[in-house]
Amino acid sequence: MSLCASTSSPELSLYHLLEDEIREDPYPLYDRLRREDPVHWDPYLHAWVVTRYADAVQVMQYFRAQRMPTPEYLAAKDLAELNPIAEVMVRQMIFMDPPSHTRIRALAAAAFSPARVDKLRAHIQEVTDAFIDAVAPAGRMDVIADLADLLPATITAELMGIPAADRDRLKMLSLRFSEMLGNFQHNPGRATAMLETVEEMSAYFYEQLKQQRSKPREGVVRDIMQAEIEGDRLSDAEVVANCIITLTGGLETTTNLIGNGLLSLLRNPQEFTRLKESPALLPSAIEELLRFESPIQQTARLAPHDLTLGERRIRESDAVIAVIGAANRDPERFPDPDRLDLGRPDNRHLAFAWGPHYCFGAPLARVEAQIVFRTIIRRLRNLALASFSPRWRNNMTFRGLEVLPVTFEPAG
Repeated sequence: MSLCASTSSPELSLYHLLEDEIREDPYPLYDRLRREDPVHWDPYLHAWVVTRYADAVQVMQYFRAQRMPTPEYLAAKDLAELNPIAEVMVRQMIFMDPPSHTRIRALAAAAFSPARVDKLRAHIQEVTDAFIDAVAPAGRMDVIADLADLLPATITAELMGIPAADRDRLKMLSLRFSEMLGNFQHNPGRATAMLETVEEMSAYFYEQLKQQRSKPREGVVRDIMQAEIEGDRLSDAEVVANCIITLTGGLETTTNLIGNGLLSLLRNPQEFTRLKESPALLPSAIEELLRFESPIQQTARLAPHDLTLGERRIRESDAVIAVIGAANRDPERFPDPDRLDLGRPDNRHLAFAWGPHYCFGAPLARVEAQIVFRTIIRRLRNLALASFSPRWRNNMTFRGLEVLPVTFEPAG
């Protein structure tokens, strides 16, 4: 690893995202990184941090995703107690490179294709209306607990072919797993809880495999179980690992999109009014909400070989973090990037990543968000933040709200 002229200033470390004030508004930190040291060596995270759009695209397109330590590596470091975590994560598609990644991803992505998702619109609308019906008489709700958690948990469970009745348990587990993905290397005191999470999620999906063999149900679980890759089928361990990451991605990204998006609209009332008056703007609005408060703020890769990035010399296998939340507000790519503009043209944001690991659940997340915001506009009048403030999750990677309390008047 070569620092070259990198300042390595503690003030620029992404570790500050664990602080309440920075977590509430990380964008001044991102802006300072982009201006002062856009390819920055972070000694606390032992990684390079890139914050410009073009650099983030290069990292996501060309750098290696296979970055998780193997059980053998952990054992050599006297960390064998973490092997159950490593054994799951090294089998997950998000930590694989082609061709292994391409093959496994194709199996899971088929269930989330635009054509298949489009057929779900009426059902998603029905489910959304049911959740709104449940809170309408009270004139208040926590958007996260009463809607943003429930909708993707219900729809994703159905698409995967697992019981919708398990959605509350699965949501809790996906939250805990996303904490591991977002914070674990910076919070080793949570090792026991993370081991328990992986063990419980694995046990759940092993049971689903058992049930599929006796009573098959359509969905991602069955598709991955039955698919053949060059004449071979995935092992049960590979199926379970990729069901875990598909579930977590399906739940956490959409929950954060709905919560972050509605908060952005409430904090920008002129744009919210613009959307109410021009509902046809909704598809463009969803893209801008994704750019403005990206549900996933960063992703990590490994340098494929020695190279230069932004005048920094990076060595093969150095860790590099592409900060999506910063790239999506890069003024060289998005004019006036800190302004919410629901009609923003040329809005090729990175909220769903870029390149081989572009989020295959993006079509479903977009449709769910469009239906939710259209339903809120149609059914809830005078929507406003309640008396106490929204609360952000303590997660460096997944940017989302723990609570979003609002009041409203039911429309008719």
